[in-house]
Amino acid sequence: MSLGKYIAFEGLEGCGKSTHVKRLATRLNAVMTREPGGTAIGSMLRDILIDPANTNLSPRAEALMMAADRAQHIAELISPALASGQHVVTDRSVYSSLAYQGYGRQQDLTELKRLNNWAINNLWPDLVIYIDVPIEVLLERLKKRELDRFEREDRTFFERIDAGFRSMAASDPQHWLIVDGTPPKDELEEELSLRGFSQDSAFNEFIMDQDHRSRSCR
Repeated sequence: MSLGKYIAFEGLEGCGKSTHVKRLATRLNAVMTREPGGTAIGSMLRDILIDPANTNLSPRAEALMMAADRAQHIAELISPALASGQHVVTDRSVYSSLAYQGYGRQQDLTELKRLNNWAINNLWPDLVIYIDVPIEVLLERLKKRELDRFEREDRTFFERIDAGFRSMAASDPQHWLIVDGTPPKDELEEELSLRGFSQDSAFNEFIMDQDHRSRSCR
């Protein structure tokens, strides 16, 4: 039995990831999940991490809790699903730890990558889809909802995160796909479909050319 493929959607707060995770997972008949919070234990960690009342949570503690969530998520859900041949589509992945806790919180990237690679047992996404939306647009969207602990951060925090995602994408283009998130949702879904993401043709050459070695730490 061939292994399933592991797809992660990434982006800043309010970019529309959740919508397209649901749509692509449905199209591929894949397991749909999220980080943090993709397991029962992860949900408890998520509640702590996003609670705006937790103003004293240190950046290092935040990074360790995120790594704990990802370790449980990989062990309990993602790895077994992939081993059974199911595709997995997730709203955020280990790359969010590097972007948010590394670039955003300005923690040591080398240490974060080492910690998170151990936490996820070397299981990195086969493909990362980054939904690119201007920060000005995202900040306007955030004004329309009750904000969690991360969403309450200032513009410079999000600028650092955006720069981090772009840097990671530029350094690993064979595993990253950047898409314009400003068109209507149906248009973006159509773009992904045209790129080969359909139930009959689940992955185009962009992903099929990668062998299992792509799962090692990059």
